[in-house]
Amino acid sequence: MLGKDVFYVKDYYIMLFTQTFIPTLREVPADAVIASHRLMFRSGMLRKLANGLFVYLPLGLRSFRKVEAIVREEMNAIGALEIKPTVVVPGELWKESGRWETMGDAMLRVKNRLGGDFVVSPTAEEAVTSLVRDALASYRQLPLTIYQINTKYRDEIRPRYGVMRGREFIMKDAYSYHTDEASLDETYHAMGAAYRRIFKRCGLSVIPVQADSGAMGGSDSEEFMVESAIGDNTLILCRDCDYAANVEKASCKPEAVLADSLSPTQASAVPALEPIHTPAVKTIEQLCAFLKTDAHKFIKTLIYRARNVALDLSGSPGVGGLAKRKSSPEAPLVYPEAFFAVAIRGDLEVNEVKLAAVLKASEVSLAADAEVVRLTAAPLGFAGPVGLKSLPLVADLTVTTMQDGITGALVADTHYVHVVYGRDFVPWLTADLRTVVSGDPCSLCGGELYEKKGNELGHIFKLGYKYTRSMQVSYLDENGQTHIPLMGTYGIGIDRTLASVIEEHHDDEGIIWPMTVAPYQVIIIPITYAGPVKALADTLAADLEQSRIEVLLDDRNERPGVKFKDADLMGIPYRVVVGEKNLARDTPVVEVKRRGEATFRLLEVAKAAAELNRLVYRELGC
Repeated sequence: MLGKDVFYVKDYYIMLFTQTFIPTLREVPADAVIASHRLMFRSGMLRKLANGLFVYLPLGLRSFRKVEAIVREEMNAIGALEIKPTVVVPGELWKESGRWETMGDAMLRVKNRLGGDFVVSPTAEEAVTSLVRDALASYRQLPLTIYQINTKYRDEIRPRYGVMRGREFIMKDAYSYHTDEASLDETYHAMGAAYRRIFKRCGLSVIPVQADSGAMGGSDSEEFMVESAIGDNTLILCRDCDYAANVEKASCKPEAVLADSLSPTQASAVPALEPIHTPAVKTIEQLCAFLKTDAHKFIKTLIYRARNVALDLSGSPGVGGLAKRKSSPEAPLVYPEAFFAVAIRGDLEVNEVKLAAVLKASEVSLAADAEVVRLTAAPLGFAGPVGLKSLPLVADLTVTTMQDGITGALVADTHYVHVVYGRDFVPWLTADLRTVVSGDPCSLCGGELYEKKGNELGHIFKLGYKYTRSMQVSYLDENGQTHIPLMGTYGIGIDRTLASVIEEHHDDEGIIWPMTVAPYQVIIIPITYAGPVKALADTLAADLEQSRIEVLLDDRNERPGVKFKDADLMGIPYRVVVGEKNLARDTPVVEVKRRGEATFRLLEVAKAAAELNRLVYRELGC
C-alpha cells in the first residue's frame, strides 16, 4: 500500500484521480483551431512551453506511449533493429551528404564551444549511415534495417495546430541497406504492409498515395495520409480505380499523341510560323479575348530561378555561377543558382515540386520581373520558346502535343501563331510538370480525378545510392569486389499520429478513444467516494487491474456532473458509475457506458468485472 489511497495489485496499482495530474479546462485555448489541439489541451493531455514546443502531461503521455508501442511491435515483427542515436549530430556528416547547403533554414545549426558545426537533427539519414559505414564489411551483413524512435527538431516558420505541426516532435525512422533492388523492394513493401497494420491498430483510416521524395531524394515514394479539412496536402484520387497520389506527384492521362512522333507530312500541314501584332496584350486572358480562342491553344513561358541544382549544365546559358562541391570532394556537384525557361500549355499551372525534382534543385521560384526582362531581352508578357537562346528550356509534356499553338515572340506587342513543337523549337528537356486538378483523366483508367485535403502521417522512400555513395559506404561481395549498398528510409510521426486519432475520433463532448491507444480503458466514477460505494469502487478497480485492465478511479470530491463531463472530455472508453441507489437494489448493479454511445447498461455487481474484462479485450482484439 502506498500512502492511504493507492493499492498495489501484483505489479500494478489503481490510479486515483487525486494522485495524478490531469488539469482539465472548460475554455478552449485561443490559438487552438482544430479538434485535436483543443481537446489535447482541454483534457489535460498537453501544455505549451513555447511556440511549437509542447509538454506531454501524464494522461497524454500514456496514449503517446501506446502509439509508440504499436509502432515498435510492428517494426520488430518485420526484423527491424532498434537503436538510440543522439539528437545532436556533427555537421561534418551533413556536409558529406551535401545537405548542409540544401536543407535550408528549417535545420537548426549550432556551434559548440570549440567552434565545431553541429545539427539538431531534423532527420537521421546521415547519422545512421555513418554508423553503418563504420561497421559494414561484408555482403553477409545485408540486408540490414535499423530504426529509432527519437526527437527531431525543425525550425518551422509558422508552427500551428498543436503537435500536428510543432517544432520539436518524435518520429520513428527506419533505414535499410541492401545489396540489390530486389532486396530493397522486399523491405519497402514489408514496411508498407507494417504501416497499414500500425494505422489500423491505432484506429485510423489512412489513404496511401504516391508521393514526391522531396529533399530526401530517391525514387519510389509512398505517403500515408488521413483526410483532414485543414490538411497541408492535396490528394488526387480516382473515382473509378484505386489511383491515389499527392498533388505534388500526381499525373494524369495525356490528352493526345506526342507531336514529336508526327510524320514530316503531318507537321508540314500546319501553316508556317507567323508573327501577329498584339498591342498591350500580355496575359492569357487578354490573348483569349483578343484572338477569340481558348487558353489551351497557348504555350505559356515562365522564367524560374533554381537553387542548388545537381544537374550537369555544362555549356548551358543562364547559369548563375560555376558548379562546385561546397563541402568535400565527395559531395555532389551543385550549381548554387541557375535560371530556366519553363513552357506549359496556357490553361495549366506549373507544379513547382515536380519542377524542382526534375532539375534536382533544393527549391525553385519564379524569377523577379527585372530578371525576366534581362534574361529574355523582351518586355514582360512576351516570353516564348521560339528563338529563346539565353536559357535552358524545359517543356511540359502537354507542349509536345501542340501542333498549331500561340506563344510570345520575344518582341514587344507581338505573338507567334501556327507554332509547332519540334519544328519551330526544341526544348533542352521535357518532363511532366503540370499540376493535376479535379476533373483531369486518371493515368491508370481514364476515370475522373477528384481532390481531398489530407495530413501526412508516414512516408516511405527508396533512396537508392543518394546517401551511401556521397558518404562512401561500401561492402565486399562474395568475390571480394567492392560495392555500394542501396538504401531505403521509412518515417512515422508519433505525435501527428496521436493527434490524428483524436481528429478522427471525437464529438462535441470530447475524445472517443479507440481501445488500443486510450490512456485508460475504464474510468470508475463513484457518486460519493465513501462507505459502501467506495468499498465497491475499490474492489471493482482491483479486480480489473488483476486482469491487466487500466483503470482510473475518480475519487475527487466533485459533483457527479463534473466527473461525467471530465470523463467524456478525456474519452476513456468505458465509464462505470457506482451509486448508492443502484447498490441498494435487491440485485446490486453498476452503470456501464461506452464513450460515444447514447445509452448505458446495468451490470450486476457480481458480474461487472468479468463483463468489462470481456468488452475491453474484445476491442483489443484478444
